[in-house]
Amino acid sequence: MLVEAGSGHSAGPLGMADIFTAMYFHVLVHDPKNPDWKDRDRLILSNGHIVPVQYAAMARAGYFPKKLLMSLRKFGSPLQGHPEYRSLPGIETTSGPLGSGSSQAIGMAYAALMDKAPWRVYCLMSDGELQAGQTWEAMLFAARNKLYNCTFIIDRNNIQIDGTTEEVMPLEPLQEKFEAFGLQVLRCAGNDIREFVQVVAHAQGISEKPTVIIADTIPGYGVDFMEYDFSWHGKIPASGAESKRAIQQIRSLGGKITSEHE
Repeated sequence: MLVEAGSGHSAGPLGMADIFTAMYFHVLVHDPKNPDWKDRDRLILSNGHIVPVQYAAMARAGYFPKKLLMSLRKFGSPLQGHPEYRSLPGIETTSGPLGSGSSQAIGMAYAALMDKAPWRVYCLMSDGELQAGQTWEAMLFAARNKLYNCTFIIDRNNIQIDGTTEEVMPLEPLQEKFEAFGLQVLRCAGNDIREFVQVVAHAQGISEKPTVIIADTIPGYGVDFMEYDFSWHGKIPASGAESKRAIQQIRSLGGKITSEHE
């Protein structure tokens, strides 16, 4: 998709592929054939630049034909570089400014509690956007109003566009910061689907406060020349040998995982 588009982000989408698979096929209460179903869970993607992996998961779940994926970032396509509300059924919000997703999520979760609605809100966020003050205002609100129906999932891949998070603006001790703001904090390996699904189930059982899941992920997961390298945050493999190598490695990884868990 990225090579066809000629632009985009590589490291984040690959690192979050397992989590999006888990969300659309194990966690979310949703109906791809009825995307506006009022009792659906809401998935808010705050770090919208990784949306290609969300589009891929949605297509496989049946929200739209897979052939549409190749229109990513094309003029007039509903699959833009950041998700756009109402342009594609199943996209809950427009995102772009990092940090805004947490505020959107708490508004939805608060409304659900007021309406005594059964649905939950899951807000997927980057670790880099935790450097934005708006995020922490949202956390204060979530804790103050006991938004137990809201789960924040942090992609803790330790990179951002200019370097590692700890070099640009240190975040640690991250767990203790969230706990000081009054949230329940869980941690898991974000590239282990089973572990992630288990920790989400734990979060669903917490009824007195919102939960933050810090998911430790590998940026560029599955491609040896991308993994852990911040320079791949906002670039794509070159067409030709580089892209073929990346795709081959991802396919090999998928086959290995399948054979291990048959």
